Amino acid sequence: MSTTITPASLQFQCTQFTALQAGPKVLITGAVHGDETCGTVAIRRIIAELSEGTLVLQRGHVSFVPVTNVKAYAQRTRFGDRNLNRLLQPVTEVKEFEDQVANWLCPLMAQHEVLLDLHSFRDAGQAFAMMGPENNEGPIEPFRHARAEEAFALCLGVQRYVDGWLSTYSSWLSRQGKNDDWKFGVGTTEYMRSIGGYALTLECGSHRDPQAPEVAYRAIRNALHHLGLLNYEHATDLSQARAQAEMLSLYHVVDRLHENDQFCRDWRSFDALKAGDHIGTRADGSAVLADIDGYIVFPDTHAAVGSEWFYLARRTDRLQRDR
Repeated sequence: MSTTITPASLQFQCTQFTALQAGPKVLITGAVHGDETCGTVAIRRIIAELSEGTLVLQRGHVSFVPVTNVKAYAQRTRFGDRNLNRLLQPVTEVKEFEDQVANWLCPLMAQHEVLLDLHSFRDAGQAFAMMGPENNEGPIEPFRHARAEEAFALCLGVQRYVDGWLSTYSSWLSRQGKNDDWKFGVGTTEYMRSIGGYALTLECGSHRDPQAPEVAYRAIRNALHHLGLLNYEHATDLSQARAQAEMLSLYHVVDRLHENDQFCRDWRSFDALKAGDHIGTRADGSAVLADIDGYIVFPDTHAAVGSEWFYLARRTDRLQRDR
């Protein structure tokens, strides 16, 4: 089916609500990738409830962007011209549509303290949240809000949490001699952390899962309650969420070296691995094996030669530690 893109479909929209009492400034975004629409559905539902008075903001300020990448959304594709969630930063020279999005979105993020970015994924699987690093003063992703971000993650109503994205991605680039290219891994949440806030990506389930919009809706309600903007009687108990949490950390990227590199089975993200498990076979016949007990994440059967083929993750106790 062809899609007609009109000037109206390329307008940016941000709906804002401000309570009489001061409080946190929160930004909630959907459709950073145009074919991931569960966040859009949930955000529009929340906007309607706040507009009608079914929900009433108790304090603070919240901004909703139902459709972030309006071109990709209008095309019903993941990207407009490129991936908005890579090398996200304002630019002086606009070359692609996502540059225009960045020049609008980045200043909007700078007006807020907390970001919740709603996504979905292609294959079946359970919802999970992508977190930032532990507190650090390193050169890649210095951060000082780890404890607040952990509590924020635990309130969302999911049980699986993943960290280590940018550090693992930058290590992969360094192995390729691209030490200065790690900023290509910066998306919405990484940019929000770089300007002093904290942020989470919530992967709400499969694109096709009819429950994904409900996961997104519940997460928004939980988040706004947790941050003190709303009263919500069904909010997640953080102590119970912490006890049930499955915390994984990305630690390694395996790249595809040849077009004939093949997986040995149809892997899905978070399939468990035992040390020595056969993951795939290189073009020269050599086996690619799991180095430790862990998980395969983001396997890409169609990865381009020289790009990320799959990630490896391991369990950690980050969310169970005493604070």
